[in-house]
Amino acid sequence: MIRYLARRLFTMAVTLLIISALVFFIIKLPPGDFLTNQIAELRAQGEAASAAKAEFLIKQYGLDKPVWEQYLVWLGVWPGPQGFSGLLQGNWGWSFEFDKPVAEVVGDALWLTLLVNLAVVIFVHLVSIPIAIYSAIRQYSVGDYLATFVGYLGLATPNFLLALILLFYSNRWFGVSIGGLYDPQYANEPWSWGKVQSLLAHLVVPTLVIGFAGTAAMIRRMRANLLDELGKQYYVTAKAKGLPPMKALLKYPFRMSLNPFIADIGNLLPHLVSGSVLVSLVLSLPTVGPLLLGALKTQDQFLAGFILMFVAVLTVVGMLISDLLLAWLDPRIRLGGEAR
Repeated sequence: MIRYLARRLFTMAVTLLIISALVFFIIKLPPGDFLTNQIAELRAQGEAASAAKAEFLIKQYGLDKPVWEQYLVWLGVWPGPQGFSGLLQGNWGWSFEFDKPVAEVVGDALWLTLLVNLAVVIFVHLVSIPIAIYSAIRQYSVGDYLATFVGYLGLATPNFLLALILLFYSNRWFGVSIGGLYDPQYANEPWSWGKVQSLLAHLVVPTLVIGFAGTAAMIRRMRANLLDELGKQYYVTAKAKGLPPMKALLKYPFRMSLNPFIADIGNLLPHLVSGSVLVSLVLSLPTVGPLLLGALKTQDQFLAGFILMFVAVLTVVGMLISDLLLAWLDPRIRLGGEAR
């Protein structure tokens, strides 16, 4: 186990290094950057003072250096104008668009994103697993057909379209706005019990909108996995030996049918940050998705680079967690070919 973990951690470090290079150089592919574009615009408007400030920021953050040197400084393995100060040292960079450190820009948005999507994940699993179990053990029943219809409806309906429909009809029928994550009076206020209550109330609509398609997909996949396991000999033998049907179902087929979902943890963790960008834009949610989209459009390289690297870290960590959980859940799986 220790040898396996050491090998995986080394692989993760190399993978993140390669991803960081790809992220940085792809962001730098378009000509110019946020500051050079801003300088050209300010000079065209005759604002020499603001252009001089932007030129100072270019030198301060080493954007006048070669691209390879900028990358090494951003990573924190090459001394820049401020010495060794990069991702490895905990310096996430400066957001030129917001004119503040990246840590301040993504601070609230990051945990709000995690909160919204964590609520979605809990909703999806709490709703879809019982329905999938019922559909599998009551195959071709009225409830099974109804769950199948709802599943196809959820898969066919784009999340952003559902959000637009809810926005329109909630305002038309009830005269209320469901956008944002709290009432307007709490926008710039410190956290209080009233703001927490407003946040919890506003979480309902994003959770339903984002989780609708995920719930439908999980119902279909879980039902198919369970039906495959229910037809295997070990389940028939367990029931023949007198094991109660529900206990036999949960102890064996249900446990085995979870394998694909455990394997999806590697995709689930980054989705907590970068998922549902369009829904966030439609519902005006202060999450990381719109920040990433805006940073890529304006070439705010440090903000975009940090968010993409954070998603990459979540991906490789999620893959490691899923492998360890699969080995614990399914005795047929071995880590690195180890024998037990």
